[in-house]
Amino acid sequence: MADCDDVDVGRECIIKGVCIYMGENPENLVHEYASMDGDAFNAAIENTTVGIYVLKEHEASEESEDIGVVLEGIRVLRDLDNIALAVAMLFGLMYALNISYPADLQYTFVV
Repeated sequence: MADCDDVDVGRECIIKGVCIYMGENPENLVHEYASMDGDAFNAAIENTTVGIYVLKEHEASEESEDIGVVLEGIRVLRDLDNIALAVAMLFGLMYALNISYPADLQYTFVV
């Protein structure tokens, strides 16, 4: 069970709150997948242009099996510790690779 005082949970809430404040859906940034086999998960990832994935063993589970970054349908980073770190890594990759912000998250990334 996640600790209520966990700083990473607070950071995740702030990141998702920024999305909401900017009028964008945080589910466009953080995609959660639960109880999926490998083929279904890979197919879902291939349809993702830019984002963070959170793979959970069970839908009700609070613990993540894997957190990573997706660019152009490819998992470029895996086994990250938390969503806040994954967002920071995604932002750094987009800056370093000079990738345009996705239209459905452009205001969130500008902030």
